[in-house]
Amino acid sequence: MSRKTPEVPAASLADIAFMLLIFFLVTTTMDVDSGLERRLPQWVPPEQIDEDQQIKERNVFVVLVNRNNDLLVEGEYANIGNLREMAKEFMANPYNDETLPEKEPKEVAYFGEMMITKGVISLRNDMDTQYGTYIAVQNELVAAINELRNELSRQQFGKSYNELDMDQQNAVREVYPSRISEAEPKKVGGK
Repeated sequence: MSRKTPEVPAASLADIAFMLLIFFLVTTTMDVDSGLERRLPQWVPPEQIDEDQQIKERNVFVVLVNRNNDLLVEGEYANIGNLREMAKEFMANPYNDETLPEKEPKEVAYFGEMMITKGVISLRNDMDTQYGTYIAVQNELVAAINELRNELSRQQFGKSYNELDMDQQNAVREVYPSRISEAEPKKVGGK
């Protein structure tokens, strides 16, 4: 007499697999990489750069971070807590100081003719700079531009920069462009 092998009930197997899938989807965390928003300039061959495109030294705000996470701003040691105010003063140049960036007149929507800064913030760090310090410096520089934009938005429109419509935001960005240049990391001081 031949004996039949009992069958394994497979009806609930699909349900169990589905429940395990849902369990892993719900309990697994997804790390979202966040980056730094930067608009790169269009590449121009060096022979095509004329004298007008050269950046004058007074128009560049130099920020260096060495391997010991020391901050050097315009050749002087600085505290990261002061960096935002220093960058704001540089980019705004409210008193047309001869040592701060030049300004040029430009017609800007909603504002009329405005004096626009030619200032550029140049950031260079050492290859051994701690990532946390690098991000803290980045945050302060970006926050300086954002605060200038917010102050101008409140003055002109009576509301914060984020509450403006796209055309108004574009106009404010024309007055205070985000010109942060990041140089290739290298060994800059230290031991």
